[in-house]
Amino acid sequence: MRKTVSLIAAVFCMYSLGAQEILTPINSSSYGVQSLPVYIPKDTSDARARRLQGIIPPPPAPISYWSKKNEMGVVLSQVAFSNWNAGGNNSVTGISSANFVRWYKRGNVSWNNELIMRYGLNAQEDQKLRKSDDAIELNSTFGYRTRPKSDWYYSAKLTFKTQFTDGYKYPDRDNPISKFMAPGYLTFGVGAGYSPTDKKLQFYFSPITQKSTYVLDQDLANSGAFGVQKALYDNDGNIIREGKQTRTEVGILVTNEYETVIYKNMTLVNKVTLYTDYLNDFGNVDVNFELYLNLVVNEYVKANIGAHLIYDNDIKTRELQLSENETFAYGPRLQLKQLLGVGLNYMF
Repeated sequence: MRKTVSLIAAVFCMYSLGAQEILTPINSSSYGVQSLPVYIPKDTSDARARRLQGIIPPPPAPISYWSKKNEMGVVLSQVAFSNWNAGGNNSVTGISSANFVRWYKRGNVSWNNELIMRYGLNAQEDQKLRKSDDAIELNSTFGYRTRPKSDWYYSAKLTFKTQFTDGYKYPDRDNPISKFMAPGYLTFGVGAGYSPTDKKLQFYFSPITQKSTYVLDQDLANSGAFGVQKALYDNDGNIIREGKQTRTEVGILVTNEYETVIYKNMTLVNKVTLYTDYLNDFGNVDVNFELYLNLVVNEYVKANIGAHLIYDNDIKTRELQLSENETFAYGPRLQLKQLLGVGLNYMF
């Protein structure tokens, strides 16, 4: 009864303050009254009206289960000489990068998505532009755990990798050795993932992972680039059968990602991917290893030191000397890329 009398008194005060012209109905059930309509003034320009509206709490903010990280940056390095007795060529290298991450976490469901893009150019004195970095990478991992406090998930993982533009073995610019979707790599598998909530650590093991290699340039496919079946020629050099543009494997995949702060403004990032095929040379492991040290100078300036190591038995990148008679054959070799630079970084 007291609540009813109080609400009637409040309505009477609103009318006495001159707020009878523009009114907004509200739900009075939260105040214990089911049938009495309650009105407050819409016009918030009046201080008294604003005070009266304060009796109604604002609606709660919507709950979002998504988290995100957007990061874009440019790493620059430059060497310049003037009357330098030891000699040398002036050069400038720039590598632009973008990293977009989206996490979904609700109950026992986890879904992580990451898009990585890099592209770099090198300009040297008396030489044309050369590509120094080129990568497109998409990673998506879906996980479900059976217990709320468990760090283990039943997981499915999809990865896609390719590049933006043609690659060359410089100084030869007439015969590209790689192109967009030549190669392109698509992997998909199911397994188990370990991801503790208090650490930036992700471990994934899949006993069944399909790896597809795409070489959508027919000239590269005919040469058998990146492990696809090459073309078959007759004695006169005519093509009897075109090279295949795809190669499919099924094997075991193990991945690990770890990030830790080793000192103030100094972060170490480690990524490892291991894959072996069941049918083709089981036990021969493809390795993709990345190690980076990020040094934060301030909000927008960051230094990077890192290395990227790749070994894939299907990629024949170098000529190997088999004997002293200078007989050569193509074979797999260890690929290594090093990075050292200072650049601008923006997160939003």
